[in-house]
This record gives sequence, structure tokens and C-alpha cells, in this order.
Amino acid sequence: MTPDFDLSGRVALVTGSSKGLGRAMATALGRAGAKVAFNYQNDRAAAERAFEEYRAEGLEGGLFRANVVDADEVRHLCRDVANVLGPIDIVVVNATPAQPLKPIEHYDWDFYQEMLDFFVKSPFLLARATLPHMKSVRRGRIINITSEVFARGVGNFSAYVAAKGAQTGWTRSMATEVAPWQVTVNAVAPGWIPVERHAGDAQEDKDAYERLIPMGKFGLPEDVGGAVVYLASDAARFVTGQTIHVNGGMTVH
Repeated sequence: MTPDFDLSGRVALVTGSSKGLGRAMATALGRAGAKVAFNYQNDRAAAERAFEEYRAEGLEGGLFRANVVDADEVRHLCRDVANVLGPIDIVVVNATPAQPLKPIEHYDWDFYQEMLDFFVKSPFLLARATLPHMKSVRRGRIINITSEVFARGVGNFSAYVAAKGAQTGWTRSMATEVAPWQVTVNAVAPGWIPVERHAGDAQEDKDAYERLIPMGKFGLPEDVGGAVVYLASDAARFVTGQTIHVNGGMTVH
């Protein structure tokens, strides 16, 4: 690990990190030297398995349950992580609800609100809880996990796309606001990278998407983890307000 990418002494919180991309990002940060707070809400067994495998690599961290769209739980989560691991230096906003594709006539406002809660309210709550420390030490990283769907304007996905667009706008505004304290706010926008929750997706849908990828293959969760480590590191100290698309070139044209 070169010095610029060494996260030793840093504490990272990754929301929704018991499975899929969240788990890969948490593991990548731990391998880079950070102490990582794994977060889950519902599936305790899966979270415990993921954290046990993480610890089996000799990596440092802790496992914390919290609903990251609830203000009190976010406040307690950040306090508990600080008490166990130390003040949070890196926040990766990753937790997500189900993301069904539907025409707008089949959505209701409650579903739209759920998307906004996860992708606008949650980063807001996490930033408010962690920025006082980041500002005091004049260093911090907030990394939103957004999606290529905003850039591609994917149809039958309006609630998710709208909320991801709002999260992207929040990222840009916050980057400007906290830049004087040397805190960076960026986003990583993955394409469709199959993980556990895609196990039931139709193979023809996967094949059709894969044929569109300029690099000719699906990405891996570790590809997203690499982008997150970069943005969390000192190598990205002068990068803020940006979105890194990790999708094999899907948003080039």
C-alpha cells in the first residue's frame, strides 16, 4: 500500500455493508488500513457472517445495527462507532431499499418518499452527525454511492432515478460548502454489477445489459471498492464534487 492510499488510523462507516457492493467496499477500506464500521438494519445473520469473514482477514472494525433514515438511530450509530472505533473520518452512504422497475402509474408517493429518505435524508443525517469532527480536524470524506441510472435516464425507474439525481445534486452542493475545511464530498456511480439481490433477475435481462457494456463484461464489486478507496485516500485530497462512474464505459456515449 503506497502512502497516499494507506488509510491506517482512519475510521470508516459504510452503511448497508452486510451484503453486495457495501460489503465489498467495507472490505476494501479495511484492507487499505481503515477501521471499518459495518452497518445493517434487518438481516443480522448475514451481517454477522460478513463481519466474521472480514475479521478472519485480520482486519479491524465493528458491527453496528441502525436504520440510517431515522435521525435518532443515525445519531446513536455515529456515537457508538466513535466510542468503539474512534471518530468517523470516512462515510460511505450505500444503504438502499428494493428498487423495482415500474411505470409511473404503478408507483405511489410513499415509494417515492422511501427513495428520497434513503438517498437524500440519509446522507443529510450522516453528514450532520459526522461533520463536526471532520471540520475540527480539517479532514474528512463523504462518499455517496449513486448510480449510472441518473446519467442514462433509465425509464420505468422514475422514483429511483429522481432520488439518485437529488443525491448527485446534494453531493455537488455539499462539496462546495465544506471544501474550506478540507472535507471532500464525492460520489461513485456503479452500473449494474450483479450481487446477491440480483440472483432472481432474468438471465436474458443480464445478457442484454452485458451486450451494451463497451468493455464487454460485467464489473465486479471489487471494482467499486477500488474507487471508494481512492476517494477516501489522500490521493484524492484535491478531488471533490465529482462522480466516478464504475460501469465499463456505459455512460461515455
